[in-house]
Amino acid sequence: MIVGLGNIGREYEATRHNVGFMVVDSVAAKSKKSFVPGKGEYYFAEIKHGGEEIVLLKPTTFMNNSGIAVSDAMGRFDVDVQDLLVVYDDFNIPLGKLRLRKGGSDGGHNGVASVIYHLNDDAFPRLRCGIGTEKVVPGRDMAGFVLSEFDAVETSEVETMVKKAVDAVYVFVNSGIHTAMNRFN
Repeated sequence: MIVGLGNIGREYEATRHNVGFMVVDSVAAKSKKSFVPGKGEYYFAEIKHGGEEIVLLKPTTFMNNSGIAVSDAMGRFDVDVQDLLVVYDDFNIPLGKLRLRKGGSDGGHNGVASVIYHLNDDAFPRLRCGIGTEKVVPGRDMAGFVLSEFDAVETSEVETMVKKAVDAVYVFVNSGIHTAMNRFN
């Protein structure tokens, strides 16, 4: 299961906080699949890649409650925690850079904190997509920053990052987190 974290709604579509949605949308588009409403608070798409069946997930709970949808969907689709990859934005990583981890803390990300809480487990792989540290200033309104859209000059870098993230998703699915970490970190 590949989960993209983000916020539902047109007003959030192109924001920094929706990079996770951008990545799973791109994976679905490559397979010519569309997201459909799930039986829980999420949209999903099922695809195949390299002989593997993959569930793509977009929670509709808004970022801070993402774990509700992830936990529910994992139960419905019978997915083990090591077969989960959570894709999300990280303002502590420079724009365009990717970082994969096999588990750990939430790093201050409320969506990841919710997933950890609702799974009661922090040992799930994650793909962090950099949304720019150079704009992070102590005392700045971080909620406003992550909910802002990318500047016009950042657009091509974001598109490149999303393409690399899609490649990282496929490597994770076919070869596991360690290979993906070695290749993309």
